[in-house]
Amino acid sequence: KVLIDVPRLDLAEELAQSETKIQVLQDTLQQVLDRREEERQSRQLLELYLEALKTEDSILSKVAEPQAAPRKEMDVVDTGTSSTDTSAKTALSNQVLAALKDKPAPELCLDSQDLELVLKEDAAALASALGWDKQKAGALQAACDRELSKRLRQVQTLHSLRSTSKGKQTLP
Repeated sequence: KVLIDVPRLDLAEELAQSETKIQVLQDTLQQVLDRREEERQSRQLLELYLEALKTEDSILSKVAEPQAAPRKEMDVVDTGTSSTDTSAKTALSNQVLAALKDKPAPELCLDSQDLELVLKEDAAALASALGWDKQKAGALQAACDRELSKRLRQVQTLHSLRSTSKGKQTLP
C-alpha cells in the first residue's frame, strides 16, 4: 500500500528505474490489493451464507421434531366438507401449515420452495386453512415474498462475486 501511495517519480528515482516500470509495478500492486479485498469480501459473504444455512437447518430441524410424534390427521371427508368446497384445500403440507401457524416469523423457518408455494397459494384458501382472516394471510404472504426476494438477491450476489473472482484470476 505504501509503494502505491508514493509518487511515481520519487519511487523511480529511489529504485533507479524508469517511470513506466514503476507505473507497471504500482498497477500490479494495486491489482493484488484489489484481489485480496475481493477475496476477503467473498469469504465474508460465504461465511454469512454458511451461517444462514446452519441457522435455517437448525430452525427446520426444530420444526420437524414435533412431526416425530404421531399426529391424528383427518382427510377432507372426515371433516364433513364437500368435495366442491375448495376454501380449506391448499397445496401446502401439514408441516408447512403447522410452521405458518405456530412460528412467530414462519418465513424464516421455511425453505425457498415452501416460500414459493405459500406465495402461489390463494390468500382466501390460505386464510381458511390457517383459521385466520384474509388480511393476516396476505401479510404472511407479503413477509414470505420479502424473505424469498432477499434470498434470491443473496444468491445473485454470490454468483456475481464468483464471476468477478473468476475474471480477476485471469489477470497477470
